[in-house]
Amino acid sequence: TRNHCDIFSAMIDLYERREPIDLVTLTAQLKKKGVLDEVGGASYLAELASIVPTAANIVVYSQIVRDHYIKRQLITTSTKVSQSAFDQTTDIRSILDAAEQAVFALSQQQLRQNFMPLKDALGESFDRLEELHRKPGGLRGVPTGYWDLDGKLAGMQDSNLLILASRPGQGKTSLALNIACHVAVKEGLPVGIFSLEMSKEELVDRLLVATSEVDAWKLKTGKLDDSDFDRLQEAMGILADAPLFIDDTPAANILEMRTKARRLQVEKGLNFLIIDYLQLAVGRHLENRVQEVSEISQSLKNLARELKIPVLACSQLSRAVEQRGTKRPQLADLRESGAIEQDADVVMFIWRPDPENIEQVKLDIQKHRNGPTGDIDLIFKADRVKFYSAEKRRARPQVEEPPAVAEL
Repeated sequence: TRNHCDIFSAMIDLYERREPIDLVTLTAQLKKKGVLDEVGGASYLAELASIVPTAANIVVYSQIVRDHYIKRQLITTSTKVSQSAFDQTTDIRSILDAAEQAVFALSQQQLRQNFMPLKDALGESFDRLEELHRKPGGLRGVPTGYWDLDGKLAGMQDSNLLILASRPGQGKTSLALNIACHVAVKEGLPVGIFSLEMSKEELVDRLLVATSEVDAWKLKTGKLDDSDFDRLQEAMGILADAPLFIDDTPAANILEMRTKARRLQVEKGLNFLIIDYLQLAVGRHLENRVQEVSEISQSLKNLARELKIPVLACSQLSRAVEQRGTKRPQLADLRESGAIEQDADVVMFIWRPDPENIEQVKLDIQKHRNGPTGDIDLIFKADRVKFYSAEKRRARPQVEEPPAVAEL
């Protein structure tokens, strides 16, 4: 009721001023706000206080109140879903996605609000800064395993969409898997992979080769010696304990992917998500492919914000990069949609200055919202399908300073 809202609001006022909350102070606060008589007066406050048998069970009582609130929200959500289901013009996948998103928010107790007070946002920001202050090296995000890349990104940030793009055969799947393996094995954080191009068997083979450093061709042909088997068995043990989850459904619908990602976060936890690759995902079949890819790109960005995790999406480049004098990719080369560049927080390109030298690779960060850009030198060992940092790692990772004028 409105009366109880006024009483609770007065209690919050006292709490924020760090004043005690009792019948005397609460009565004074309600009188100060001019609503004491409207809520029933001091006698009604005394009646409310007498109903509670003991303050020792306050946590349980507050949970009862919250449970009833969530039930009311579920009733409201169910009504909206029911109304949408009767609308013949609404796509069924959109209805299911909206329903699951609403229920997911309730289950995570992350109910949306129209506006957040600045003081609440400042409190969250201070918590993040305090955690960053305690971390050595200043890595606020999820480490990639490449010290020089982490130096530019400060780790992969929560709620960020990162794009890893190249022409076919340049190694974007291998690099994405290398990063996934580091996050799951070394950091122990749950990782989800949507593999729209390769089967889970192919991904497992690549993970085994990269972890064991057994020659990829020997694994493919079965020409393995005892030493190779020993290393593979050790790698299997390492990977078996890693919280890494693979979905290799071909031509996956973006709404289905969002549903699966939400479910994975609830059931197993999810700190990092990879999509390989973006152009193979299916949208709502809009007027043209450009619009469809734009919708997919925006959906991935929204998913990163909703789950509060970094999302890395591999992307193809158009043929335009091969028709220029220089082979260095540009943001305009992102295939089928300029929205990818707009939605992404980070855009990285894999390219080789010398096409004849497949080992020397450049990872070019061309877009980094609020952070530095530039090249990172990598070494690619094809027999291990694995990338290595070209420069020897420093004793302690150093986060680079952003440019004087950073993109906002």
